[in-house]
Amino acid sequence: MIVAIDGPSGAGKSTVSKLVAKELGLSCLDTGAMYRCIAWKALREGVSLDDADALGAIARTCRISFVHDEGAVDARAVLVDGCDVTDAIRTAEIDRAVSKVSAVPAVRTSLVEQQRVIGRAGNYVVEGRDIGTVVFADAEAKVFLTASDEERARRRVAQNAARGIGSTDFDTVLADIVARDERDSARAASPLAAANDAVPVDSTDLSQDEVVARICGLARERMR
Repeated sequence: MIVAIDGPSGAGKSTVSKLVAKELGLSCLDTGAMYRCIAWKALREGVSLDDADALGAIARTCRISFVHDEGAVDARAVLVDGCDVTDAIRTAEIDRAVSKVSAVPAVRTSLVEQQRVIGRAGNYVVEGRDIGTVVFADAEAKVFLTASDEERARRRVAQNAARGIGSTDFDTVLADIVARDERDSARAASPLAAANDAVPVDSTDLSQDEVVARICGLARERMR
């Protein structure tokens, strides 16, 4: 079974996906981390984010892997060609770079193929921006998770402060989120959009537990 959770940056998809997976006894696949890996490698190697051919080549040749502890729903570490990039891909620099990278058709083609191979081998909660529309258009349960711009910025600031990674300036984070929404929604390749059969969940005024309960309820209905 595939539970697809799509939505904009800062909506809480990663955290909610892990909690939903744990509650349902499924595994969790963070597709966004894969695009972040490509952005990280491009920046590290001095590749221009406007060079679509070079970005596509990175996506085709680099080896992205996830390290899982037995019984854990999410990966303990993310590796690029054997290098641990778990923290390195969660910086403000990568936040700003990943939209350009994910808009490159060749990058998306390579990573979508990998995501489908992983997903079809088991039962997953998969989060991203085009999971229900492109990657797993036949997913049994689809959710489009969002929240207000201000609430997403507040959450991202708190997350960055807790990790000690990324900006903690509210106005900067808010501007980055709004800009990324615009880029993700306007891109030609698999733009950010809710699938026609996705259930919308606005988490602005909901607790994390309430969001998880709603998604788990939907998934259990589809499991019958």
